[in-house]
Amino acid sequence: MQKNYRIGQIVPSSNTTMETEIPQMLWQRQQVEPERFTFHSSRMRMQKVTKEELAAMDADSDRCAIELADARVDVLGYACLVAIMSMGRGYHRVAEERLQRRTQETGGPAPVVTSAGALVDGLKAIGAKKVSLLAPYMKPLTALVIDYIENEGIEVVDSISLEIADNLEVGRQDPMAPIEITRKLNIQGVDAVVASACVQMPSLGSIQPIEDRLGLPVISSSVATTYMMLKKLGLKTYAPGFGSLLSGRY
Repeated sequence: MQKNYRIGQIVPSSNTTMETEIPQMLWQRQQVEPERFTFHSSRMRMQKVTKEELAAMDADSDRCAIELADARVDVLGYACLVAIMSMGRGYHRVAEERLQRRTQETGGPAPVVTSAGALVDGLKAIGAKKVSLLAPYMKPLTALVIDYIENEGIEVVDSISLEIADNLEVGRQDPMAPIEITRKLNIQGVDAVVASACVQMPSLGSIQPIEDRLGLPVISSSVATTYMMLKKLGLKTYAPGFGSLLSGRY
């Protein structure tokens, strides 16, 4: 029997990518699997990707979780990786527990995924101990992301920062650009490549081509978020054409 699932996302107000990439992966999945999905968002204000704006935005996430719980979503994704990682090591666990509590209090208890936690868990799922990554952030924020990932036991061998502070501009990047940019990464000895360590930087069309070229698993924040949403829903972690993590093997 076909089952319908409501996918909820807490999205920064200037994010234009997660409401396109997550549906794209799950719509592709619908071509080969029986489940069907609808998509629902609540937005929290953020324009510039600075530590101060990210902290102010994160404080607004409770309201978003409550609004989505009112829609009785089946899973809830917090779609801003750097907002979580800039709040301190391991903060995704604090945020997930807090937002889960909000959905329970509202009477619409949905499991909560953060893109920050999903990236870490996705890398662990494929057994990655060493990675190289591409991020759009200014270098100090990329350093926070690297520290966060390394605190979770995954070494970051190399990184590229595009140094784009305007979040709208991040969303305007060419989703195929990571194919060429990642050629500059040192991948000696790495187990995986992160083609976009940011949910706003489009990369979906690049995932499979980079993976095919390198012969290594390639993931992004949005791919990892989709993977964890499917896991939380108890569904097959499969969406064809988006790299190893969504191959159904993990």
